[in-house]
Amino acid sequence: MSHLQSTIYQSAIAQLCVIAATLACLLSAAASEPTLEIVSDGETRSVTRETLLARPDATEVDIPADIAYRRPMRFRAVPLAALLGELRLPQDSVIETVALDGFAAHIPLDLVTNSDPAKAIAWIAIEPANAPWPNLPGKQASAGPFYVVWTGAQAKAVSSEYWAYQVAKLVSERPPAARWPQLAVDPALPATHEARAGQTLFIAQCLPCHMINGAGSSDVGPDLNTPMNPTAYMTRKGLHALIRDPKSVRSWPNQMMPGFALDQMSDRDIDAVMAYLAHMAERTGK
Repeated sequence: MSHLQSTIYQSAIAQLCVIAATLACLLSAAASEPTLEIVSDGETRSVTRETLLARPDATEVDIPADIAYRRPMRFRAVPLAALLGELRLPQDSVIETVALDGFAAHIPLDLVTNSDPAKAIAWIAIEPANAPWPNLPGKQASAGPFYVVWTGAQAKAVSSEYWAYQVAKLVSERPPAARWPQLAVDPALPATHEARAGQTLFIAQCLPCHMINGAGSSDVGPDLNTPMNPTAYMTRKGLHALIRDPKSVRSWPNQMMPGFALDQMSDRDIDAVMAYLAHMAERTGK
């Protein structure tokens, strides 16, 4: 091989190395790009952060009293009704929001798909790569990459657990009581029984972290009926205080349960959840 041929050969090799390195960087960036999975009726879609931010309906939304950040926030977001409207959603379904840590809220479909500002409107907020959100209070991470936030006249009435952050997946599922019959109260209970209201509240506020009788898709917290129901080993006053503010009962460095403010759960609501738990203590394994 002549000196000229050797020089050309080495130059070609160098160019190939540059191309390979560039491709590796691009693939690495693509692999690290946050992706939201949306699952419905056996169909799965994956959308990246940049795809969502580039949508024509992406806009700035102001949240006067953000639940997770506990202060006013502004986000770039897409209407959840529009995003989900592109899929086939069974009318009797709920939207399960699955977070990176396993938290799984079950939001009623009519609430998620509402577009009337006189009620509550759901948005999927997207954390931009070049402007990351601040860390959540007391945590070492932000609410991103995707966060369900609410606007509209009735946004304050939306369950605090429906403000789902660090979301990785949105899944159309059957309603929890139909999906897991073992979390339902005795069918013979009167319609006005407090435990029935407690079941509804438990599904909205507690099921995102806790199973009961093995029912639920999240194990962030312990099962609240097996092997023992908390009403069997806690006083009524102590259990009420634990639900309201866990740190008022006991505290440790890795404590995750945040508790519920009065505007999120009234004392009457907590009493109803406790009535449900007491009722379910008699239904272990059913």
